[in-house]
Amino acid sequence: MTGIMNSKTGWRASAALAVALVLGLLLIWNHARSAPPATYVTLESSGDIGRATLAAMVDPLFDEGEVGTTQSLLILRNGKPIVERYGEGIGPDTKLLSRSIGKTITAVLVGIMVSDGRLALDSPVPVEAWNQPGDPRGTITLRNLLQMTSGLEHKESTEPLQKSDTVRMLFTDGAQDMAAFAEAKPIANRPGSRFVYSTADTMILSDLMTRMLTRSDRPDARRDAMADFVKGRLMDPLDLASLTPEYDARGTMIGGAMMHMTTRDYARFGELLRHKGRVNGHQLVSARWVDFMTTPSRRNPAYGGQVWLNREGEENPLFPGRGPKSLFAAVGHHGQYLIVSPSQRLVIVRIGISDEEQRTALRDKLARLVEMFPGG
Repeated sequence: MTGIMNSKTGWRASAALAVALVLGLLLIWNHARSAPPATYVTLESSGDIGRATLAAMVDPLFDEGEVGTTQSLLILRNGKPIVERYGEGIGPDTKLLSRSIGKTITAVLVGIMVSDGRLALDSPVPVEAWNQPGDPRGTITLRNLLQMTSGLEHKESTEPLQKSDTVRMLFTDGAQDMAAFAEAKPIANRPGSRFVYSTADTMILSDLMTRMLTRSDRPDARRDAMADFVKGRLMDPLDLASLTPEYDARGTMIGGAMMHMTTRDYARFGELLRHKGRVNGHQLVSARWVDFMTTPSRRNPAYGGQVWLNREGEENPLFPGRGPKSLFAAVGHHGQYLIVSPSQRLVIVRIGISDEEQRTALRDKLARLVEMFPGG
């Protein structure tokens, strides 16, 4: 699905994609209701936790009536798979949509650029639309964008859903140039003063990285420059062969919502974060950057740098008060979870589709799963 929109297809492609996504969700839901039970690829005892105990905790996560459709579940302990299970028609080679897990991947790429000296955490972000004298947007920093405190006007979700800024940016009037749509928003709050969860902030990060890589305005040049960077600095060193970002018509990576990977590659990315940016003896992204990503931000203790933290705070999709306080996660809108618990040496990947009510049950079952392991 890379490059799904281009300058010739325009709004029609955007609208068609929105319809296709809705129809796809309905097909998956209807199919899942009649699908046979999911099967295990791996189910191994782990220390004093036997296979029967593991299965008893994992099976409820495939209860479609309660938690929705779980497409895949993978648990690594000490870097080794102890549970790997897929829904019907899905397997280890199936690429699955990230939703907002992509934000955390984008943040790691930003961290690599900071280490390269291309970007600085507390410097104003160079956006041409914000350069007029007196424009308050000119004070927005990289830290603000990463911690969702840009101050830009944004409604992540609203009723009706098609009126939300996120849907407009991804699928309708903003889809041709998603970053420009985000960057054109006026200031609603002083930068750094308030947490507002915003996929638009992440799209600005994607555009910023692309402009650091190429001066060209040609969509193909922008797309190729970013794709080469992602491949050379993340995919190849971490062996993420399946990682497939999507790009908008201007050639900007849709880093806040639309990446695809196999479940095993999501887990590899989680292991990178568990090891504070180190893989195969090489520091792919600095440990200090991972510390920044997983440190509570001033305006929301439950959020770091494009990462959710297991602490009390605003809008938290995790389970504060249950499991280790050091646990953190990348979380997608429909119940995609990449959970990292360093103190327990755990990485848990759950990819699926759950509605709002089902996500409440899903969080409880994920919390129980975490609590089963020592240190939980």
